[in-house]
Amino acid sequence: DPTDRKQFLKNFSSEEIAKYVDCLDSDDAVDMLNEQPVDIREEVIAFLEDREQARFIIDLMHYDEDCAGGLMQKELVKINVKQSVTECVEEIRRQAEDVESVYSVYVIDDEGTLLGRVSLKKIILAKRGSKIADIYTDDIVSVKTTATGEEVADVMQKYNLEAIPVVNIQGRLLGLITIDDVLDFITEQAHEDVQAMAGISEDVEEDDSIWKLVRSRLPWLLVGMTGSFMAAEIIGQFNDEVAKIPTLAAFIPLIGSTGGNVGIQSSALIVQSLADKSGIDTSLWSRLQKVLLVSLLNGLIAASFAFLGTIVLEHSSAISMVMALSIFSIVMLASLMGTITPLVLDRLKINPAVASGPFITTTNDLLGYGVYFLIVYMLL
Repeated sequence: DPTDRKQFLKNFSSEEIAKYVDCLDSDDAVDMLNEQPVDIREEVIAFLEDREQARFIIDLMHYDEDCAGGLMQKELVKINVKQSVTECVEEIRRQAEDVESVYSVYVIDDEGTLLGRVSLKKIILAKRGSKIADIYTDDIVSVKTTATGEEVADVMQKYNLEAIPVVNIQGRLLGLITIDDVLDFITEQAHEDVQAMAGISEDVEEDDSIWKLVRSRLPWLLVGMTGSFMAAEIIGQFNDEVAKIPTLAAFIPLIGSTGGNVGIQSSALIVQSLADKSGIDTSLWSRLQKVLLVSLLNGLIAASFAFLGTIVLEHSSAISMVMALSIFSIVMLASLMGTITPLVLDRLKINPAVASGPFITTTNDLLGYGVYFLIVYMLL
């Protein structure tokens, strides 16, 4: 764990840390060193015995940690297209000492431009004297150093890859991203999205300081309270109606919970579809049509249930009709809000997961209470 690791390494000198860094892949080494103060970081790099490893680390430190350049490792096996299979085997033996797992051998030209790859199976089965140019495959998938972590994950998922090469804007091979690094990134992003959906504004852990935990939860808590004050003001505008028919107050929790649940369900599905880039890309109008039909059916069923429930509780048919119409209207509105809000945030390049928390719940409370008392006012 990064927090424990940072505390643990305080017990070691820079020279001792350098011995551990020499044993790590370059991407893991950079992640660890970026957690250290600048002076410790520079001392560790200076103490590294493997100067190639030091050069790899310095190169990777220039990239943001969430882009392809920051996720890649420099250790990989590459071969020039002009070499023979026999030379390739010797090159694999030489380079593989620094590579933990050999997924493929990447083929480059004299300029270092990525041309393709050749599998170990083809190398083993190749006839004596064969050239790499005769057996390599040029239909290779790669990503640029500037690609985001989400884009890398989408490509690897789409093509079912265990590793993907990283190239610069000129197409020169710079590094390799393996599936374990992508899984770490996906797990971290999912962790952040869950926190965002719950209304936690910072990336926090359970063992963080009390002030950091309070600071991460307080903003959306205050937003929710502000929405509740506004909802109370809406309810207050209908005090006379509630005074005439006190039973109306008993159904306020039902209105709030129904709108909140429907909004969360709708937004969760949209956020999931936005996250899965490999799915079928449908237009906004197609999505809204589908949401409208689903919410229409849910609304009719929920309204029927509300009508029967109030009858069973021995309320008048007028109140039962009010509850049925209110629930139907709230389901329709909450579904629409839960669908549109994540889509709008995604267009604005804002994490749509934040729409799935208190924001939609609070908004649907305001809409729900407004619709409920408007129907009460019109019918009763």
